[in-house]
Amino acid sequence: MAKPDNRADNESHLQEHIDHTLENLHEAEDYLDEHAEEISADEKQSIQQKNERRKASIDAFAKEKRDEAQQ
Repeated sequence: MAKPDNRADNESHLQEHIDHTLENLHEAEDYLDEHAEEISADEKQSIQQKNERRKASIDAFAKEKRDEAQQ
């Protein structure tokens, strides 16, 4: 039998995702600041692109969290 759709804790799960993604974003930025001269241009570009995707994810999580709060 399928489990019922329990959305009671979706907001807290979304906040955990936001927090975790922000932590990864900041760690990557710190890494770039500390090692910019030691890493290749390709690696630097890859990290910057990943951070852009992280920012988009954070925005999407925040929107979804707002939607959950309105329900």
